[in-house]
Amino acid sequence: MKKILLVCSAGMSTSLLVTKMEAAAKAKGIEVSIEAVAEADAKNKIDDVDVLLLGPQVRFLLKKFQDLTAGKGLPVEVIDTVAYGTMNGEKVLNRALELIG
Repeated sequence: MKKILLVCSAGMSTSLLVTKMEAAAKAKGIEVSIEAVAEADAKNKIDDVDVLLLGPQVRFLLKKFQDLTAGKGLPVEVIDTVAYGTMNGEKVLNRALELIG
């Protein structure tokens, strides 16, 4: 099972996106675990996920998380602003799966 971690400032704004991503995964028959957390909690979760996606509102944290995950082979990326704004769970899910490989 693939594990996707979404990070935002408080862990709240990405919860709707998680729901949309889970629905898209279910429709495709893909088993994934998707969780949204606040930036402060993300550090405790990065060792147990396959990809880390940052909400556009915390894009300034990209370098910090890239540094934290250096050498772990964990992809870290900012979620596409349009996909995030339109809550396009399928697009975000597809990108996460691409990053996982």
